[in-house]
Amino acid sequence: MTSHVEDDGRGALSISGARFLLIRPETLVALQKALEASLGWEAAEYLATGGRAGGARATASLPGDREARVQRLVETGAALGWGRFAVETLSAERLVITVERSPFAEAYGPSATPVCHITRGVLESLAAATLGGTPRMVETACAAIGDPRCRFESSGMGGAGRPPHTGGSPPVPPIPV
Repeated sequence: MTSHVEDDGRGALSISGARFLLIRPETLVALQKALEASLGWEAAEYLATGGRAGGARATASLPGDREARVQRLVETGAALGWGRFAVETLSAERLVITVERSPFAEAYGPSATPVCHITRGVLESLAAATLGGTPRMVETACAAIGDPRCRFESSGMGGAGRPPHTGGSPPVPPIPV
């Protein structure tokens, strides 16, 4: 995986032909906290939906078998500054990824609950592309709550991992991959 950033001289940056935007994690976390203040737990699903959208686009272009595709995405995540990704488990039914130095957890600061919803969405798209079906990812550990690293694991082939809907705006549907 080349992590060479290409500048087209007209305001666009790309890596391997895909356009990227450099943005400070604090900017996204400020948006996240504003959404949380307004929407409560539903904010997490809106942010995960954004991650699924980017993840679906990224995973659609990944070449190779299941292992190669997962490895390529975790290398890309690290190259983009999303932390140090590691594959803990990869089987036909299960995917578990850990992330050290998550920029979202670091920028968010201390929290009572996991905060890396955008990363969860990206990894959910990866799980769908490599496991098939519609597996959900659950952040089972997070540096923002004091864990040494963030940990994401696939959970079933449906809505597991999403908290029950308790009113307000309807839950955000997953983006098909």
